[in-house]
Amino acid sequence: MTSSFPITRWTRVLTMREDDAEASEEALAEICHTYWSPLYAFARRSGNSPQDSEDLTQGFFRLLIEKETLAKADPAKGKLRSFLLGAMKNYLRDEWARRTALKRGGMIDLIPINVDKEEEHYQLEVASEEQSPDQIFDHQWALTLLNRVFEEVRTYYLAKGQEDIFDQLHQYLTPRQRGSDYREAGAQLGMKGSSVRVALFRMRQRYAETLRQKILETVSSEEEVAEEIRALRQSLR
Repeated sequence: MTSSFPITRWTRVLTMREDDAEASEEALAEICHTYWSPLYAFARRSGNSPQDSEDLTQGFFRLLIEKETLAKADPAKGKLRSFLLGAMKNYLRDEWARRTALKRGGMIDLIPINVDKEEEHYQLEVASEEQSPDQIFDHQWALTLLNRVFEEVRTYYLAKGQEDIFDQLHQYLTPRQRGSDYREAGAQLGMKGSSVRVALFRMRQRYAETLRQKILETVSSEEEVAEEIRALRQSLR
């Protein structure tokens, strides 16, 4: 299967070192949207209120921009996920030590986040789980990543004019549905069983490759992809 994917996120981080404001802002926005929810959940699980967690998360990203921390990061030293979590821990420690009040909303224009929705999601999906802040971060990272993969595959099928195929077959992407009977989906699509199986095989290929590429964007080498996929699966148990 041939496909075109963007350059890796670690590589895009390096564009912040160049004199290209548009590329820098685009790379920053992508990172912020991907990691805002996991870092917010980490702050909440660390004992902060919803408002304080919002302030801390926004302040953390503001600090990354002001200090150009991402532009100075070295992809050869590990995963973007680990780098951001470590930086967030240092930031929270410093904030607790200083006990200063953060100015709210410093990144709102760059990352318009629905904090009420984030908090509702935290209460439904996270708050009841007996997990450490680090485990919550990994769990939220996995959910956010899979959602981005799902949306990218959906966009791919919409662009091909195959929204009906995606709508009928995406439910069979998960392992627990892989032995399901596809006859109803085939009837809805007007396709024979063999054609449905081929279409689903291709969709799974697309999904798996998109997931692999998304993970590759957050690590420093191809060898770390399998390790991250195992970590993703572990975090969702």
